[in-house]
Amino acid sequence: MERCFGTGDPLYEHYHDTEWGRPLPDDPEESLLLERLVLEGFQSGLNWIMILRKREAFRVAFAGFDPETVAGFGEEDVARLMADSGIIRNERKIRAAIANAKALVALHVAGGRLADIFTEHAPSPALTPPESRDEIPTRTPGSEALSHRLKNLGFRFVGPVTLYSTMQAIGLVNDHLASCWVRETEA
Repeated sequence: MERCFGTGDPLYEHYHDTEWGRPLPDDPEESLLLERLVLEGFQSGLNWIMILRKREAFRVAFAGFDPETVAGFGEEDVARLMADSGIIRNERKIRAAIANAKALVALHVAGGRLADIFTEHAPSPALTPPESRDEIPTRTPGSEALSHRLKNLGFRFVGPVTLYSTMQAIGLVNDHLASCWVRETEA
């Protein structure tokens, strides 16, 4: 089977084959979106397989990405997370994850949903699938607008590249290559 990425590592292959680029359920849990957003932020400057290998530890460390719980994290939690060798110990990214949970809770209080905001900024489906990784953008006008909107809502570490990667991960963008078996199964 030809894949866009991940061949040779069972964890990476599983992520590619079953998750990346696959649409979330119609009404996804906001904790699922928070997880994806936080993990994409932690990936910035690193490789994705490192994040995948630490994903379960991230889930434990960040209380299953429950927005209310993470929003309540304080300085003791930051110290706990900085000491947790199971995750990426980057204080700026840890604080951003907590800030993002707080922003998400505030969004919910105001009657909004992160899933709706992401959907509003999703690009139209491409007419033809990419033939190579070189054809896939790293950012789009939609991811730039989404970045601006989320920053105005108090989210952090949400640049347009991170958000485009998040849109790919949650299936708002199908950037599986034309030759990828996953794309063939979606036809």
